[in-house]
Amino acid sequence: MQHGPAVRRRKLGEELRRQRDIAGLTSGEAARLAGWHQSKVSRIETGRSGVKSTDVTRLLDVYGVTDRELRALLAALANSDANGGQRAWWHAYRELLPSAYRDFISLEAEAVRARTLETLVVPGLLQTPRYARVVTRAALAELPQERVDELVEVRIARQDVLRGDPPLELHAVLDEAVLRREVGGPEVMAEQLRHLVEVGSLPQVRLQVLPFAHGVHIGVTGPFVIFSFPLIADLDVVVLDHLTSSLYLERKEDLRAYSDAFDTLRGSALPCEDSLAFIAAIGDGLRRRKNAHPPHPVHSLQ
Repeated sequence: MQHGPAVRRRKLGEELRRQRDIAGLTSGEAARLAGWHQSKVSRIETGRSGVKSTDVTRLLDVYGVTDRELRALLAALANSDANGGQRAWWHAYRELLPSAYRDFISLEAEAVRARTLETLVVPGLLQTPRYARVVTRAALAELPQERVDELVEVRIARQDVLRGDPPLELHAVLDEAVLRREVGGPEVMAEQLRHLVEVGSLPQVRLQVLPFAHGVHIGVTGPFVIFSFPLIADLDVVVLDHLTSSLYLERKEDLRAYSDAFDTLRGSALPCEDSLAFIAAIGDGLRRRKNAHPPHPVHSLQ
């Protein structure tokens, strides 16, 4: 298990080494052609040091790599922005966000597909502002309200990936407990469930519910996210979220285990159409309860 930046450096190094092998060059030859010392190429390929996007570009030129998508992806892994070197939108929140969270957002922005299991709360990409505010306040009770509002802004801004070009493909399996836990009370929760039905109807989003009736399941060990990236399958990574940090799993056996677990969960969950109907029914129940305000009994003074 590694923190995000270390995973990214190593994965980038592995792909650059693969491209060097395809080009038929030794690390010494690559360094000479790039005008560097051999130790720099070695440090980059082993992930022992960070690498600038300009250095990635130079190596790809040396290796004769012309695929624009691949070049853009590897530049992004070097923590650069593929659009003319402009800063990513979350840079404006750099003083607020821990580096691990910034790296998570970066991975999310670069991924083409995300598979996630949630057992406690609605995934951040699907939260409404009011729901997000309650969850953030509960998790970070000591923060001033202004900071909480900024974190909610970040969470809502992250959701743009679902409507990008191309959009992130999201497949989420939600334990029924996510839908039953009344975060913020009936009104906030009913609004959140209505939003889930709306977003779940988008072609790039698949929502499935794992009902209580299914009993115990492999997901009881906790929520996770699997990010998949274009062109290079070996870049896939599993993210486990903790209270103060995130952990990243990248070994092939870990990826296989979590991918198999997700396949098992989605096979046990309700189909997408039935899941949206299930969510809507819970939301309708909350709204009926909210609207059912019987008048207080009037006691006669006589």
